[in-house]
Amino acid sequence: MYESYFRLRAKPFQLNPDPAFFFGSRGHRRAMAYLEYGLHQNEGFIVVTGEIGAGKTTLVRSLLEHLDPGKVVAGNLVSTHVDDGDVLRIVAAAFGVPSRGLDKAGLLLALETFFLSLAASGKRALLIVDEAQNLSESALEELRMLSNFQLEDHALLQSFLVGQPEFRDVMQRPQMQQLRQRVIASYHLGPMDAVETQAYIEHRLRHVGWQGDPSFDAGTFRAVYGYSGGLPRRINSLCDRLMLSAFIAERHRISDADAQEVIEELNEEFSTASVGVIPRPADGTARTEVRVNGIDPRKLHASAALAQQAAGMAASFDVQRIEARIAGLEQSMSATLEVLNQLLQAVRRTEVSGSKADER
Repeated sequence: MYESYFRLRAKPFQLNPDPAFFFGSRGHRRAMAYLEYGLHQNEGFIVVTGEIGAGKTTLVRSLLEHLDPGKVVAGNLVSTHVDDGDVLRIVAAAFGVPSRGLDKAGLLLALETFFLSLAASGKRALLIVDEAQNLSESALEELRMLSNFQLEDHALLQSFLVGQPEFRDVMQRPQMQQLRQRVIASYHLGPMDAVETQAYIEHRLRHVGWQGDPSFDAGTFRAVYGYSGGLPRRINSLCDRLMLSAFIAERHRISDADAQEVIEELNEEFSTASVGVIPRPADGTARTEVRVNGIDPRKLHASAALAQQAAGMAASFDVQRIEARIAGLEQSMSATLEVLNQLLQAVRRTEVSGSKADER
């Protein structure tokens, strides 16, 4: 809608992951280096975790853009809320392997045959599993079993496991020991800092032909960082609304006041806990406005640095993610206690057997 008004070739802040917009922040470059290293090992699992909207999918797709399709055939698994028995079936669907009417043994044979045919033609298979934190332990075990397919000493399948931070907790469970041993490379993708956030915004604008219209005040970039916490998806969401607001008001300059107005609108729309940095008053401090479910209970006066830090923390606050991590920790503790209980019982049986032997 606003592209023609600002003479842009395309929409700069779309939410769908697009490798054409890949921005090499320090974290993204480091993550890419880990992925390339792991990929060159030609076996095992590569694990990438990161907060919601950190750019994990864009990172992986950017890597795939540079792969030779004549050498690597990729299958993408995006729906991980499935029953354990359906994992092999959706893996087959990801690679286009017919699976209708096949039982588990038939599915395994069909997949192995497909992977062998790729190897015979000089290619290899790469499975990409998005939202891996939703997979059950038994589903992950099924994926691990697929990594056993080999031709002589060469693995027939390599897998990317991409997930939210709680997937790291899943991987630390005692039951995941065998899978952990197959991990070739692992990286956690964090948010960008304030300088990278501004560079990211300008990068996406330049990619679609931006020539400085609209212009952005320095305070606007600070406000965007405060709201987004340096997460690309939140940056895109806010900047898209800023561009639309400027177009509707026929403005060619976006100020920090404009940014705060849109931030408040977003907070009210989604009724989520959020923090917005209000333009700095004459005394040199910055006020931080905390809104919970659209309610403004109080206004805090703090230094600009503290306000910005609080804004970044609130932007990345996710109750559902924290609850999921707590649930994962509870499961890990339960499994650990079960193992310790079994070990204690084994010790007791050993002691009883020893006592009986002494009596004889």
